[in-house]
Amino acid sequence: MHPALARRLPFLHWPRPTAALLRGEALAGLTVGLMVIPQGVAYAQLAGMPLVTGIYASMLPALVAVLFSASARLSVGPTALTCLMVFASLTPLAAPGSAQWVELAVWLALLSGLLQVVLGAFRFGWLLNLINSPVLMAFTQAAAVLIITSQVPALLGFKVAWGNMLRHPAIDPLAAAFGLGALALLMLARRWKPTFPGVLVIVVATAALSYAIGFEARGGAVVGPLPQGLPALYVPGWPGWQVLGQLVLPTLVVTLVSFLETASSAKVDSQRKGERWDQDQDLIGQGLAKIASGLSGAFATSSSFSRSALNLYAGAQTGWATVFSVGVVLLALLLFTPVLRHVPQAVLAAIVVAAVLGLIKPREFGRLWRISRVETAIAVATFAVTLAAAPALYWGVLTGVLMALSLFLYQRLHPRIIEVGLHPDGSLRDRHLWQLAPLAPDTYALRMDAALDFATASQFERNLTEYLTAHPGTRHVCLFAQPINRIDATGAEVFTRVLGLLRSRQVTLHIAGMKLPAERVLQAAAALSPHPLLRTYRTDAEALSAMRAIADAQRAEPADLAAAAI
Repeated sequence: MHPALARRLPFLHWPRPTAALLRGEALAGLTVGLMVIPQGVAYAQLAGMPLVTGIYASMLPALVAVLFSASARLSVGPTALTCLMVFASLTPLAAPGSAQWVELAVWLALLSGLLQVVLGAFRFGWLLNLINSPVLMAFTQAAAVLIITSQVPALLGFKVAWGNMLRHPAIDPLAAAFGLGALALLMLARRWKPTFPGVLVIVVATAALSYAIGFEARGGAVVGPLPQGLPALYVPGWPGWQVLGQLVLPTLVVTLVSFLETASSAKVDSQRKGERWDQDQDLIGQGLAKIASGLSGAFATSSSFSRSALNLYAGAQTGWATVFSVGVVLLALLLFTPVLRHVPQAVLAAIVVAAVLGLIKPREFGRLWRISRVETAIAVATFAVTLAAAPALYWGVLTGVLMALSLFLYQRLHPRIIEVGLHPDGSLRDRHLWQLAPLAPDTYALRMDAALDFATASQFERNLTEYLTAHPGTRHVCLFAQPINRIDATGAEVFTRVLGLLRSRQVTLHIAGMKLPAERVLQAAAALSPHPLLRTYRTDAEALSAMRAIADAQRAEPADLAAAAI
């Protein structure tokens, strides 16, 4: 088989199944499958979708993802962050749970899935670097706060909207007891034994208790009847160009955020296997999973960090664990849905809250402050805008990305250019910071820690010009060029202009350690032609030796003049 085709079909590289392998994979699949069933229903409620679509999103999409993704041990399906993005994106366009809402959610899944497939096929996975860690951290924490806030009414059994609670508080005590009790048990179960199917046990127990006390008959909010059977093919109607235009920005953000969720899990998986992460193939697999979810009548999916971690913790070695997990979900859809009818919605809210509580890490802002105060400001702005712009959460991501890119451009346009001196340990360091002597009299020794390109060339020229103006007696300029790994046409043009300036002032230019790619560009620009005022050195040591010779010659010059006078 052609290597390129084999790379596009990762399941062909799965190990041949053996009895021992399948036993371990079945156990891991059972563990994850029992967790994903109640989580899927809870996340569907978070996305404003019919609850059964949470189960649909846990079947075919998970199977497609594991077949075509490079990271075969990730658990793909509904996730809290992606579901919140779906809800926030569609809130201005339709009523949650309506037929129009479902149709738009399907379009959102199809568009984001298609975008991911295209990005992966054309190897554009590097675009993920547009979002740095501080922006993602701040956005994730803000989203977690919004998720928890959105679940509080169901968790505590609010009978009126948020706005009326302060004036006329009305809480269903039974619903609050179910919600808070389930939340406490979920947190205890997670600390006690992560692989224990505590979510499923709590769901079954609360369903039985709800049925026994007649919670639904008392007016309590429960899941209600769910359709049984396999999902049918869902082909959405054409929404019109205007509506599609309104989905463009949400599609971009859902694509980006959901795949960053995948990246956080995939990197851990790749590190454990000691392999390079194939982000482009994972883009394709995750995109196909979204398309499969949309055609199942469900919403956009992603990789769940918690379920993926559980899958690894349970001993999953290959994609066979996901196949077994899908089998468990399928059996639940065919046989278990009547039990879910009596589950209080407060319990579903508790499942969501328990899943996202771990995302809130305020200490991360303190840690970031110690590393970079500017990036901390970007993270705080991202956090604040995400909260303030809700439900239009994409403004938080865009704010963070634009601020981070602005910082990047500012740093590129203002490269670090320092005058160097010889430190006692033999290294070249910032002369003014370490209070070092010049390398030689009437000599300006500098180093630029950046490429010499269109972004940095003007700053390089300005630095040299200002120094020569302030020090008219300068006779030598020594450029330690080792950090300059690239020179473009603008850089070559500016370098030639600087060279002419130095020669007009009879200043000798010394160049040390220039890398071959940069040297070739300057040679093509005829900027390194032999000249009495141009000297090049292969290493810094050779340049330092030349600087010492210049210093020795200038120290000896006054003595020679005195001898000649006698």
